[in-house]
Amino acid sequence: MRIRVLNRDMIKYLAMFTMLLNHIANIFLEPGTVLFAALVDIGYFTAPVMCWFLVEGYHYTHSKIMYAIRLAVFALLSEVPFCLAFSEAYTGERIISFCGFNMIFTLFLCFCILLIREKVPDFSVKVLLYICLFFISAFSDWALLAPAFTLLFAWGRGDMGRTKKAFAAAAGLFVLSDFAFGDSLYSTVYNLACAVASALGVAAAGFVIIYMYNGQRIRKGEKFSKWFFYLFYPIHLLILGIIRLIL
Repeated sequence: MRIRVLNRDMIKYLAMFTMLLNHIANIFLEPGTVLFAALVDIGYFTAPVMCWFLVEGYHYTHSKIMYAIRLAVFALLSEVPFCLAFSEAYTGERIISFCGFNMIFTLFLCFCILLIREKVPDFSVKVLLYICLFFISAFSDWALLAPAFTLLFAWGRGDMGRTKKAFAAAAGLFVLSDFAFGDSLYSTVYNLACAVASALGVAAAGFVIIYMYNGQRIRKGEKFSKWFFYLFYPIHLLILGIIRLIL
């Protein structure tokens, strides 16, 4: 049964909120606690949602060049706030250090993957370019997974059966990834259980997109919503980074 009550912007606002919870946990909370795990796992809702709407936006945008430039500009603007927010959590550096490229940069790579998928006819060249972009993504947020999600969702777009399979595969990939990097101090069963729990955010994203998304945009304030999603990312990271330094 489908309950089509959420438009694109509502789902994106929800994704921004879950991302905020994830970032608060990673920056301020002690790893290993129940609250930390809960907020981090809730935040895993965000990346598949953003990859899904990137695929949607790619097919509906009036200018792919402007879309790519916009992603590149905001990736650049977000890098310092990203490193300021996560330096201590990721590298142990008190003030700021490079701790990888930010999520908007990853989305830019995903956009390039969609361009290659559409524009490059030669299969061998296409695969080689995919490998290069996947390799670059290894140095960014949601490494490897976001590009994989993007290809899955592009494959599933327009077909409900394939869309369900794409989200199921995305959740499975996330379980494998999380399990592979599980803490060696704990048992295999425990690490597997944690990996499955962490994939619930990805599964929730699939449920919302498949059963609750009505395919519409917000009726009022469309321009505000468009720029809010771009501006929220660097601004909230900058604020969290400053709070981290103060505390």
